[in-house]
Amino acid sequence: MRRATMRRLSTQILVSQIVILVAVVLVGFVLFAYQQRGQLDEQYEQRAADIAATVAGIPEVGSCLETEGGACGDSIQQIATRVQKETGASYVVVIDMNRVRHSHPNPALIGQQVEEPIATMDGKIHVRMDPGSLGRSANGRAPLYGPDGVMVGEVSAGITENSITSELAQELPGEALWVAAALAAAAFASWLLAARLKRRTFGLELDEITTLLQEREATLHGIREGVIAFDPAGRVTMINDEARRLLGLGTAGIGGRLEDLVPEGRLRDVLSGEIAGQDQVVLTDDYCLTVNRMPVTLAGRSHGAVVTLRDRTELSGLLRELDSVRGLTDALRAQQHEFSNHMHTVAGLLELGESAEALHYLTDLGGAEAEFAESVRSRIASPLIVGLILGKAAVASERGVVLALSEDTLLTEAPEKAQALTTILGNLIDNAFEALGGTGAAGGGRAPGGSGRVEVTIVEDDSEITVRVADDGPGIPPGAADSIFVDGYTTKPEPGSRRRGLGLALVHRLVQRLGGQITVSEGPGAVFTVRLPKQARDVVPALAKAATG
Repeated sequence: MRRATMRRLSTQILVSQIVILVAVVLVGFVLFAYQQRGQLDEQYEQRAADIAATVAGIPEVGSCLETEGGACGDSIQQIATRVQKETGASYVVVIDMNRVRHSHPNPALIGQQVEEPIATMDGKIHVRMDPGSLGRSANGRAPLYGPDGVMVGEVSAGITENSITSELAQELPGEALWVAAALAAAAFASWLLAARLKRRTFGLELDEITTLLQEREATLHGIREGVIAFDPAGRVTMINDEARRLLGLGTAGIGGRLEDLVPEGRLRDVLSGEIAGQDQVVLTDDYCLTVNRMPVTLAGRSHGAVVTLRDRTELSGLLRELDSVRGLTDALRAQQHEFSNHMHTVAGLLELGESAEALHYLTDLGGAEAEFAESVRSRIASPLIVGLILGKAAVASERGVVLALSEDTLLTEAPEKAQALTTILGNLIDNAFEALGGTGAAGGGRAPGGSGRVEVTIVEDDSEITVRVADDGPGIPPGAADSIFVDGYTTKPEPGSRRRGLGLALVHRLVQRLGGQITVSEGPGAVFTVRLPKQARDVVPALAKAATG
């Protein structure tokens, strides 16, 4: 139980602080005592000097040494003894210019010569700590003058060290009481601080805090999901390796503000919470991300927010490929159904004996498809683009939509960035089909009486490639020409379908990466126009794959 108590965080903090306080107070008290002793030494030295000056100022002492040559009997000793008793001095010694003592607490030393020279020959009072024959003492020396002003000797007075120590011993207990009171107050404050820290750490002990930190670091840097934590002021307090990778932050991030780390745009707005909502889809130059921001509130106080980032670049590409496969499957199923209808028609004509009519019917079917294919090949030399157009034409036929190629279409056999061009063209044609079918980006379906027509124009010149896809659907609502390319923007209402609002955003980002431009007309009949420079930059493969439809 005792060991468990000592392991508590509050107990360790309290014991540590008390030990530190006691050590500091003891050191301080010793230094104070040392300083106080020095001050007492100075005070007693000055007191001894005053006593010596007082004795030197007695006329009888100076005149005795000057006129009688020191043959004053014991008068000087009597004067010195009286002053010594009245002032509490340990000794008062009078010497003449020959360094012969005329007074001393020890009568046996009177008449003896001192070994030290006269220190007051300069006419000034001197103080020091003197070892002396009576022990260490605070000593003061004053010059002694006769009636005619001639120096006739020196007066030395002293107070032994025992007297100084005794006074110091009387002062220190009172100071020690103040020190003990201050130590008790500091110990109480330490106890309050330890209790407060215990509450702030939610009652966790040091081992538990260490374990939690290790687990947090292992979890945050081991998961395949980006995590960023912000404090209430919007500064980044934590960011894991995956978040650094997805945002391209490198080693920067901790302590920085969001506006200094992420450029202005939709990503910053979602991370800062200006755009709220769950599973916000955001496109960067390299990735397609799903972003969630959750405010953190503890004890009714805001502690910032936590943002999670999921990389769905590959998933978006796979979902779009799956949709393409589903569309192709539906087209093949419909084509099989239509082929069966054609065969039934031919079989019926043959049963009726209308062989010529059956042959004419088959000729018309094959001729229309062959004519369109030949028209596409005559204007587009790239097999990749030809295959795309013919495939989309088959889908259009099954949906009851007319896919046409404009007369001014002209494309060489190996255009610049053919893969990116296929991606852009395929997405725009699919979007036009969905618009005519009532599920396009503009929504609303084909206008009443509309022909359901999509016209594609591809023109290549020396400087750029221009792609134009126009349909006669409801078009783009007024004021939506800019927001239609924003991540997640859609008016497609089908519940349970794949995540919408990415196709045009991906195309827009892809065009920007190629250094081109994309625009759309507002009002009925949407017209998307893409201009790509011939000398385009390379495209990030992951983003191009995600944009493939």
